[in-house]
Amino acid sequence: MRSYHNKVVWITGASSGIGEAMAREFANQGAILVLAARTVEKLQQLKESLPNAEIHTVVSLDLTDLSKVDDVVSSVINQVGRVDVLVNNGGISQRSLARETPIEVDRQIMEVNFFGAVGLTKALLPALRASKGQIIVISSISGKFGFFLRSAYAASKHALHGFFESLALEEEANGISVTMVCPGKINTPISISALNAQGQQHSAMDHNQETGMPAEECARQIVLAARKNKPEVLIGNKEIIAVYLKRFVPSLFRKIIRKQKAT
Repeated sequence: MRSYHNKVVWITGASSGIGEAMAREFANQGAILVLAARTVEKLQQLKESLPNAEIHTVVSLDLTDLSKVDDVVSSVINQVGRVDVLVNNGGISQRSLARETPIEVDRQIMEVNFFGAVGLTKALLPALRASKGQIIVISSISGKFGFFLRSAYAASKHALHGFFESLALEEEANGISVTMVCPGKINTPISISALNAQGQQHSAMDHNQETGMPAEECARQIVLAARKNKPEVLIGNKEIIAVYLKRFVPSLFRKIIRKQKAT
């Protein structure tokens, strides 16, 4: 299995939720972290709480502003020398009906979840080729099927699979591996920051998140799957059964999914 000791791991969306939990898991395994998000203050607090805090780097990065991504990447490479692992975790969820959601909100979700991940990945490809590195993409079980109040969110996660599965084929010869991660219900604040039809925060902790798997356990399973170079991993509790139902018993899946609570 892979070892992350002394490996440089760049994590987007590292200020909370799965990103923060993954930062702690990688740090405990001896990784050198590049912690990226829009909120530098939270990242700094996280950095100072990690083992060997002095070796980690905090980066301000807005995934909706790709005009600055090349400069950010160059600055980080000059500072830390290389990047061995990119964790595309940064993203935003949705809580709104498709018919009530303006196209501008759909675009905003796609900009963060899809184009942000793609843009940063392309900027880091030369460094990842040089290190024969790894890309970990945090998708969702919503990347496997659509769901209530998640039209743009599910679309953005579906798009990640199409892009990164293609990239994995193209870059395998250059030593780059890709692990797609599909979390189910995880106890994070993702529902609080989710966008409603007005493009504003949902500002509520949904039952599905509140009762979900702890983010720390999710992060542990993600890192273990990445160490094993798994191309894809489903993480969660009984909700991940829905992925298999859709694949093998689609008629039953459709009956069950209609009865699920959206939040």
